[in-house]
This record gives sequence, structure tokens and C-alpha cells, in this order.
Amino acid sequence: MMALVVLGALTAAPASAQHAPARARAALAVGAAGSAEGRLWVTGLDERGRLFVRSTDDLGRRWSPDVLPDIGNDVVAADGESRPKLAVGPEGRLVLAYNRPLGRAYTGEVRLIESIDGGRSWSEPITVHQDRQPIAHRFESIAFDAQGNLHVWWIDKRDQVTAGQAGASVYRAVRLRGSDRFGADQPVAAGSCECCRIALLPEGEDGVAALWRHVFPGSERDHAFLRTRADGPDAVPASPVRASLDRWRLQACPHHGPGLAPAQGGGYHAVWFAERDGTQSTWLGRLDARGAPAGPPIALPDAMAEHADVAAIGTRVAVVWRSFDGRRTRLRAWESSDGGRRFTLRELADTPLSNDHPRLARLGERWVVVWRTAREIRIETLLPP
Repeated sequence: MMALVVLGALTAAPASAQHAPARARAALAVGAAGSAEGRLWVTGLDERGRLFVRSTDDLGRRWSPDVLPDIGNDVVAADGESRPKLAVGPEGRLVLAYNRPLGRAYTGEVRLIESIDGGRSWSEPITVHQDRQPIAHRFESIAFDAQGNLHVWWIDKRDQVTAGQAGASVYRAVRLRGSDRFGADQPVAAGSCECCRIALLPEGEDGVAALWRHVFPGSERDHAFLRTRADGPDAVPASPVRASLDRWRLQACPHHGPGLAPAQGGGYHAVWFAERDGTQSTWLGRLDARGAPAGPPIALPDAMAEHADVAAIGTRVAVVWRSFDGRRTRLRAWESSDGGRRFTLRELADTPLSNDHPRLARLGERWVVVWRTAREIRIETLLPP
């Protein structure tokens, strides 16, 4: 099933931009989140650069009027891996996190607003982290755990500034359920890649599992995995687990973050972009219960696959990505009903226009992919019951 909403105020990209979707992505980057009852919220920037929120309970056939939260003079980053993000919490509580660029390049603050009435009205923005240096606090990810605690993780460069560390660091802050403020900034890992998104997966009663691109010795840009709890002793383990063994030596950030989903019977499905044995590809792999590789990964059946993500419900697994062939961008999915042993390739949509990375959101017992182009927002159903 598919539904779309046409954004009449947005215009097609000029011909010179239609062959390079990434160049026009800033105005198109969106975040999405769904509820167990089947309502989907989407946030992004409108044609005037204003932050909007809209929702639908019928896969986009009808949408609520756009709400424009009052965020004062904040500028909102909406560029590829750095985009506004939504999460749905207990009692329908809705949070929206975004990055506010500061005066110098590659700097920013993690900002957050909140709604208790389904997105019709929003609180004033707050800065999540206590550190206020004009440095990078960027590429935030947010998730509620099963107890309703809110976890916010981000890429932070305070340690690079103070200790001359290579790469950046991963930090987090947690707001416990019932509290009106976040706890202290907590370092998670030193030596992360600088510009790749962090995959967060709620796990257990009061924790999350995380996967991110890390800088291992020799500037090997592999991935690291860690499970943390909301609070208490040893809430943040001392060191992450190495989750990929591609050994891609790179003195730069590839701007491709990973995806993470639970695997039936334990462990995880993970998807990421890397060079492995001389081949650059997007890879799908299994991780064991510790987050370590459980066998070699497999390449997606598309040499041009980029910005992939993965979702799973029981034995149903789906990977979604976009690929550009020099003329058009295709939205594609790889779906499995047997835990990832066999997959079927699906062609979901295509466009010659500028477009965003596909975003996944769970609606009850199904997942949907949200894909914004310069003309429309498409919603495609994945993993139906």
C-alpha cells in the first residue's frame, strides 16, 4: 500500500540539480515517527525554511494542517545525516530534536521541543547538553526506552578540543520519566567518526542499544556497538564492542551512518556502508548478542545503494535504500519473511528530482518508509502483518 501527499509549494529542481540529488537535500531532509495506534508524524523544513510538523492516521491520504513550532530565531540543520528527528513516548508524548548551527562551520547545539497534545502545540526549545562551548554537538539521535526514559546521543568534539583527540566522541544525556530535566552529559566513547548518524534501538526495560561509525587504530572506520541503561551504576559500560571488521582505512568521514534492528532469537541485524576487500558497498550483517560480528556480511543487490536502513519485527526483516544511476534516483527495499535467510527485492518508487534519504517509522505491527522528493512525500508500507 502506498499513499503520497503532493507539496504544491515545492517546485522541481532545476535541470542542473536533477542529476545530483544530494546537492539539494538541505530543504528536503525529514524525520518521522509513528505510534502503536497507527498515527505517523513527519517533520522537516517547508519552502520558506520553517520547521513544520504534520501527521496522518491513514498513510497520507489525509494530513493534519502543518504546525509551525515557535523556535524563536533558531536555524534548523536539515542536511543529510543531520536532520530534525521525532520520537513518540508514553501517554502520546512527542519530542522533536534538531541541531542549531552556531557561528562557525561544523559547530552546533542539540535542541529539543516537546508536545503533549499530539503535535498541535509545542514547548519552548531547550539545549539538551550542559556543555555550552561553541563546538560540535551534532548528529543527535533520540529514543524512548520501555520505561519512558528519553535517551539523547550525539557526536561531540569537546574532547578533541581539550585533549587533542583524533576524531570526535559520542556523548549522551538521559531524562528519566517524570523528570523535567536531563541528567549530566555522559561520555560514551572517544574516537568516533565525525559526521555519521548514530543508530539507537530501545532494548530491555530501561536501555538502548547503539551502533555508530568509530575510528579504530590506523584510522579504520569500522563500527562500534554498546548497550546502555538509563541510570545507575555501570549504566555506560567502559568500552564498546567492535561490530564490523571491514578495516576500511580512511582519513575522512563518509557521511554514511548505520542501521540496527533486533533479530529473532537474539542478536541484531545491521546495515552499513564501507569498503571491504577493495569493494565499496552497502552491507547487511548479523551481530551476536554482544554486538560482535556473527559471520561475514553480504552486499546489498545494488552497487549504487546508499543511506540504507533496516527494520525487523520477529522473522520479518526489511532493508530500504536509495540509489542514483546518473539520471534517476530509485527507492528500493529488500524484504525477508524468514529472519534474513532469503530476500525479495522490491522497487518502491523513482524520481528524477532532488530527494532525501529514506526514513523508517514503525506503526504498530508494520513499518513504513517515508521518502521526500522535491515534489512529494511518499509513504510505502513494509513488513505488513
